Amino acid sequence: MKIVVCVKQVPDSAATVTVENGQVVWGDAPLVINPWDEYAVEAALKLTEEHGGDVVALSMGGEDEKEAVKHALAMGSSEAILVSDPALKGIDAGGTAKVLAAAVQKIGDADMVIFGRQSIDSDSGLMASQVARILGWPSLTLVAAIDALNVDDKQTRVERNTEEGRQVIESRLPAVLSITKDFGEPRYPSFMGIRKASRAEVPVWSVAELGIAAPEAVISWPEVMNPPTREVTTEIISGGSPQEIAETLAEKIIAEKVL
Repeated sequence: MKIVVCVKQVPDSAATVTVENGQVVWGDAPLVINPWDEYAVEAALKLTEEHGGDVVALSMGGEDEKEAVKHALAMGSSEAILVSDPALKGIDAGGTAKVLAAAVQKIGDADMVIFGRQSIDSDSGLMASQVARILGWPSLTLVAAIDALNVDDKQTRVERNTEEGRQVIESRLPAVLSITKDFGEPRYPSFMGIRKASRAEVPVWSVAELGIAAPEAVISWPEVMNPPTREVTTEIISGGSPQEIAETLAEKIIAEKVL
C-alpha cells in the first residue's frame, strides 16, 4: 500500500512570537515539524510495517523549508516531496487544499492520505476534510485507532475520538484521515534515519508541475502589531492564620471592585 502523509513546518512551540517592522518573527527559534503531524507519520509507519508498502511525506512551503519532510524521513518515511512556488504566497486553507490534493494525484496510487489533527499555528483542523472533498474521498477525522484494514478489498474500520465518546466508522479506500494523540506516541528518529534524511535530495514541485493553476492569493495583512502589554503586579498575602489571610484577601478584592 502507499500512504501519503501531509506534514507542515511551524515555529517551535517554545518560541516567543513578536512583530518587528510589520513582520511576524520568532527570533532564532528553529522551524520544526508540526507536533501533531508526528502522530500522523507514526500511524503511517505502523500501517506499512503491518501491511507492507511505502510512506511518502508531502509538504508545502518555501524551497528552503524542508525540516518537516526531513524529520518524516528520519522517522522512517520512504520518500519526501516539497511543493514550493512563489505564486503560492498568501493563499488560504482552501487554496492549500487544492495544491495538496493535486500533489497527491501526481504521486498517484495512494491508498490513504494522513494528516495530524491540526497545526499549532492556524489550529483550524480543517485541512484533512478539505483535501478529501477535492479528491472525492471519504474523510475520517479525529482517528484514535484503526481496528481493521483490508488492502485487497480496499476497506478499513476506524475509531473516532469525539467529545461524546468513541465512534466506529467503516469506510472504503482510498480515504483521508486525521490522527489524534491516542493513536500512539511517535517514535524518535534513529541515528541512521537522521543521516539518511540529511543526505536526501527532496524533489521540489512547482504549481505548473502539478498541472493546475495557482490558487488566487486571498489573504492579506494590511497591518500586524503586537498586542498591548499589561503591567501585572503580584502581591503575596500573609497573616497569622488562614482566617486572617482570607479576611485580608476579601478586603482587597472588595477594594479593587472585583466583587
